[in-house]
Amino acid sequence: MTAGLLVTLAPTASAEDSMTDLGAFAYGSDLVVGGDKVVVSIDNRIVVADTAGQVQGTITGVSGASGLAMTADGTRVYAALQGSKEVAEIDTATREITRRIDLAAYGCPFSLALTGERLWVGYGCDATGVLGFDLSAPTSQPVVADTSLLKSSPYIAAGGDTLVVGEFAGSPTDLFVYDVSGAAPVLRGEIDGHTYSNYRLEDIAVTPDGSHIISAFALPDAFTMWNATTLAKVRDYEKGPEAEGYPTSVAVSPDGTYIAGGRTSGVGMTLYDRASGTTVYATNPPQGEVMSGSAAYVGRDVYSLVKSDTDHLYLWRLHDVTLPASTLTLTAAPGGTAQQPLTMTGQLTFADETVPGAQPLVVTRKLPDGTTAELPGVTTAADGTFTLTDTPPTGGQTTYTVLWKGDGEHRWSKASVTTAVRYKAGLTLTGPTSAVAGTTLIFSGTSQAEGTTPPRRAWITV
Repeated sequence: MTAGLLVTLAPTASAEDSMTDLGAFAYGSDLVVGGDKVVVSIDNRIVVADTAGQVQGTITGVSGASGLAMTADGTRVYAALQGSKEVAEIDTATREITRRIDLAAYGCPFSLALTGERLWVGYGCDATGVLGFDLSAPTSQPVVADTSLLKSSPYIAAGGDTLVVGEFAGSPTDLFVYDVSGAAPVLRGEIDGHTYSNYRLEDIAVTPDGSHIISAFALPDAFTMWNATTLAKVRDYEKGPEAEGYPTSVAVSPDGTYIAGGRTSGVGMTLYDRASGTTVYATNPPQGEVMSGSAAYVGRDVYSLVKSDTDHLYLWRLHDVTLPASTLTLTAAPGGTAQQPLTMTGQLTFADETVPGAQPLVVTRKLPDGTTAELPGVTTAADGTFTLTDTPPTGGQTTYTVLWKGDGEHRWSKASVTTAVRYKAGLTLTGPTSAVAGTTLIFSGTSQAEGTTPPRRAWITV
């Protein structure tokens, strides 16, 4: 029953990163994107979501769903079904299977890739190999690639006229590069795993024009770009000082400018400038680790799958990661008291040093009991500074958060501050209003604090 649960978290995440719970983890998961659709295979089901991370529906009856491939417009997705030894074509709008390609004569389909209207299928059970199908024809005879040097089940990727076939298992691990511009694949050559000390392939990506290949091997500990024609190594995209885990997934932006690389721990996702190799952006998922082979781009967003410590699978969306960064700061004045105005200040700045001007900010407040409310928003001054005033209803640890949703030219940003708000307190005192000198006077009173218990054995100065 747990495997069927679909819980969407943070529905307001369209301006922020988001995590969508897809239910219990199952092996064989893959992720593809296209148009306004994100599709995830999870063993015996396929989940279809929109690009905001909101689940639209689930496809069942897809035994052993593993590798996926999707058209650029997102209207059709192809799923490798290892259980039934076939590839299913699915209409993403209706979520109905519109065609089935029987592969019983070859073996279990494992990995898929698209080049135009040609679908490439890597299979491997009793036998291993790669087939190509012309999807524009009502019926298509498979084109067989020469994979005689392949030593294990093939993991494939494609772009432009380049098809890459990697060995899913094996140490060292080889990559075979094919030219698929003609009627049949032509082997350009081999990237030898022994020569470059490539061990345990996790993912492959090909630039949209097919000119370069980016590999993610567990060893060496880097994402590597190769020239798809000469097969020469171009550069490594090194991990930053906080990246501890090994590479697990890699994707290239639609315009070929950026590379997104996922790791198991430390910094979960890093965005690199493809040409220079510099790190543009890096962040970590709120929980869990990035799954192997699960990175993909849609426009300025990066998607990946994250497995949590509780074996749940999440769709992680990084919003507007290719835009220049923005930064928000927020500081609260010390000594705030419940039911009295509390002043906070902050500033919005841009990494490219342009002036923000007047920008609207969303403000939320979280009280000590966990209740959250959206407060009236504020607008920045021309230099990005702003002042926020609120009257906290009660004392205790109170958190204020400001969010800027971005402007299409800069990435969104958020800042929070937690301040210890004093409880509203008071003292009462009663006793005689007149007396004779030298006699004992007795006074009594109470210590009061709204919303909490007054401290016991507190000293009071008389």
